[in-house]
Amino acid sequence: MLSALKSKGSAEDYLTAGKSVPAWLAGLSAVATNNSGFMFIGMIGLTYSTGLSSIWLMLGWIAGDLAASLSIMRRLREVSASPGIHSFGALLARWHDTDFRWLQRLAGALTILFLGAYSAAQLKAGSKALHVLFGWDASTGALIGAVMVILYCFAGGIRASIWTDAAQSFVMLAAMLVMVFTGLQQLDGFGGVYPALLQVSPTYMNWFPETDGWRPVLFVLGWVFAGFGVAGQPHIVIRFVSLDHPQSIGRMRLYYYSWFVMFYSLTIAAGMLARLLLPESAAFDAELALPTLAMEMLPPVLIGLFLAGLFAATMSTVDSLIIACTAAFTRDFHGARTPGIFITKLVTLSVVAVALGFALSDSRSVLSLVLISWGLLASAFAPLLLVYAFDGKPDEKLAISMLLVGVAVFLLWRHFGLSQLANSIMPAMLSGMAMYAIGKTMGWTLENTGGERAGIL
Repeated sequence: MLSALKSKGSAEDYLTAGKSVPAWLAGLSAVATNNSGFMFIGMIGLTYSTGLSSIWLMLGWIAGDLAASLSIMRRLREVSASPGIHSFGALLARWHDTDFRWLQRLAGALTILFLGAYSAAQLKAGSKALHVLFGWDASTGALIGAVMVILYCFAGGIRASIWTDAAQSFVMLAAMLVMVFTGLQQLDGFGGVYPALLQVSPTYMNWFPETDGWRPVLFVLGWVFAGFGVAGQPHIVIRFVSLDHPQSIGRMRLYYYSWFVMFYSLTIAAGMLARLLLPESAAFDAELALPTLAMEMLPPVLIGLFLAGLFAATMSTVDSLIIACTAAFTRDFHGARTPGIFITKLVTLSVVAVALGFALSDSRSVLSLVLISWGLLASAFAPLLLVYAFDGKPDEKLAISMLLVGVAVFLLWRHFGLSQLANSIMPAMLSGMAMYAIGKTMGWTLENTGGERAGIL
């Protein structure tokens, strides 16, 4: 309601909040959007199944995320100050005062495709929780989530998303704290937890998966690259675009990483406690570990807090994903005229409907959907943004080639089962960078095309 009152009623305000969001709001919103239902459902399920080695998702991911923030995000915010940039595709297409229209359209298409799948993963996370907590049909949680997202987005666009994200970040943290504290109480405190974890299996408390040679190093590096892939996530990047000043980046990082470390640590602790309190069985879905534990341990009022935390996690991401898809559709495929606020909201409604349909029909796990979507976005966009941030000037055909090579290598790496060797994002991003080096030697740069505004056409 408050965001609706503050809204200026324009499509630009709907998509970027007037680029006036203070650092603390932008930081909490970005981290809540990053740490989605994937944490409550997917990450806890992974820790439940694999044990301590899942910690590298936290250590590698945060290290890579910080590297991307230090190398790219300030420059990105400076470039996005242009009044014509209201979408991720426009940011890529106009970085060097260019007008790469085919690049913008391709970026928009990839954003809609990959973020649509990402949205479905978040709606699926909500449906799984409600199925366990209340015995509702698996589709009910997704339907409720979709309705809530529409209300958020229609109320005030990205501003409503950012404001609710900040509030939801506190609910998410409180819910995870309650789960860990209650789990420790059930196990009589810290003293008996570590010996019990050692008894789960001979490898459960190993720092690395069962690998040899250089594979542990590749395993860790793979998650560092995955964290660096935050630069390629339109729904998170738009928080930096919406920030009030480039000088606010440092304060934004303080809020972002403080919360990130606390929440991720609690997530891993909760996954391990769940393994002790809910012994594994062949029929048990590990992604249901936390909601099942909540049902067994918590009184009704705290079950409500847990449910609020999980829905906060999913909603804080879904609304951001939907707004990013809306921006891609209305801004990256436009002709001479850009759509007004009515058409923009109509597109939002359509995107939610498509994401809901995918969530109800797809059978893959939340973790799988999130990692595939994140990986494709990172592989496509992060190499190009890194080149841009260090003042590289690929022409349009080279920029498009970098996007396509990154996506192709990611898909091929997964298709041939090489993800066990290293996270697919690492070879995909390196291939994108290699494509830039090859293209530069061939003269596919703005310096060789005779004009700052050069493009394919």
